[in-house]
Amino acid sequence: MSEPAPSQPQAEANAERQPAPPCVLVLFGASGDLTKRKLIPALYNLAAANYLPEEFAVVGVSRSPLDDDEFRQKMIEELHTFETGKLEPQRVEWLKGRLSYVAGDFDQPETYERLHAALAAVDERWGTAACYLFYLAVPPSQFAAITCRLGEAQLTREERGKWRRVVIEKPFGHDLESARRLNHDIREVLEEHQIYRIDHYLGKETVQNILAFRFANGIFEPIWNRRYIDHVQITVAEAVGVESRGAYYEEAGALRDMVQNHMFQLLALTAMEPPISFAPDVVRDERVKILRAVRPWDPEDVLRETVRGQYDAGVVNGKQAPAYRAEEDVSPTSNVETYVALKLFVDNWRWADVPFYLRTGKRLRRRVTEVAIQFKRAPFILFRETPVEQLEPNLLVLHIQPDEGISLSFEGKVPGPVMRLGQVRMHFQYSDYFGSTPETGYETLLYDCMAGDSTLFQRSDLVEVGWAIVQPILDVWSALAPRNFPNYLPNTWGPRAADELIEADGRRWKNGS
Repeated sequence: MSEPAPSQPQAEANAERQPAPPCVLVLFGASGDLTKRKLIPALYNLAAANYLPEEFAVVGVSRSPLDDDEFRQKMIEELHTFETGKLEPQRVEWLKGRLSYVAGDFDQPETYERLHAALAAVDERWGTAACYLFYLAVPPSQFAAITCRLGEAQLTREERGKWRRVVIEKPFGHDLESARRLNHDIREVLEEHQIYRIDHYLGKETVQNILAFRFANGIFEPIWNRRYIDHVQITVAEAVGVESRGAYYEEAGALRDMVQNHMFQLLALTAMEPPISFAPDVVRDERVKILRAVRPWDPEDVLRETVRGQYDAGVVNGKQAPAYRAEEDVSPTSNVETYVALKLFVDNWRWADVPFYLRTGKRLRRRVTEVAIQFKRAPFILFRETPVEQLEPNLLVLHIQPDEGISLSFEGKVPGPVMRLGQVRMHFQYSDYFGSTPETGYETLLYDCMAGDSTLFQRSDLVEVGWAIVQPILDVWSALAPRNFPNYLPNTWGPRAADELIEADGRRWKNGS
């Protein structure tokens, strides 16, 4: 294998960087965890990489009674707490000087009057051209109300090159009906091109690299189909429990929290047809087509092809860990799932009869997100009269986190006079070739919002088709309470029923590295 050359690709990437256009980022929920832990560090990383223009500012909006100086100090203190890289004092001061704050309730018109005045002052001071990006880092119940108030205050109206965009966090709806209603309410105020439904998973470089890997390399796309691929596994496993998110998780559960958005986006990028360009709507059209092609479930399919689980008490890293039902803000009789496994099919020409196995859960053996593509086993006939007992199928794994990279396993002859085979694993790691820089997963997404590139964001039809896929599961699970919760121990790979789901097809989960 050739030696890695981390500096050259990074140097080329740096040379192509262009700062975002002038704008103001307005952060609703500025005193919340998302702003402190992700958004402010992401802005610092963008500034350090010269992605932010000089004509840039941030206005925080929240109920906390802070003035500008208190807000600046609070954000910079949090930046030093959460940022893992080495901070450059000059860049810290650059960002700090562009922070300001508006205190007020989100449902009061006076708050938006003060925001209007604050934005006018920022435009005059920093030359931000009256272009505003509103980021709703708030509970989902407030998405539509804040958008409506922004419209009433004339802050969403675009004219003479002054763009206005709204970023909406997940979860976007609670089920299909609520997602449709939220889409309707928001589109009463905004045009679709102004709405950026964000999924931070799509901000990860390794997720975006799925498209580059497939479509920039001529050796993979010709075999990316039912003729050569046996099945696909998508795993999003977390070693931690729900921690302090018990109240949220009681409303969401693993199916709503992970499958309907994160995992379906990974599925779409893995299975989509080649787009004719990387124009935002062209790429999103292909993602929608894949989700529309997912075979619908009837109630019998749900019982046969889905598994739900909930973690019990156990030992993790030598310490006793509580059961989900004993977590803070969780009902002691809760039937909310902390684990989901399912089998689905994409009914189109490329993927007909190829099963896709998806699983996600809390308190599993280790933290890992990956897409594993298992190819069909080679014919054994040539090796019948040798000591070789069986041929292992080739496996291509796209490692999303924590160790970003790509690995390929294949069979090779073990040296010696006897025909014996051994498994060979080739592994590419991002940090070896392209270097590593501190990131939160929001850098690319924030930059794209400012630049007006909606490729990595969900369109309304993409959201609704995702909910349409899981709605039959939600209906069956709400009608039939689980009888065996909790049904898996911490530091395992989930309930036994998940193993039986895939083993019934003569396959097994990829649980190794």
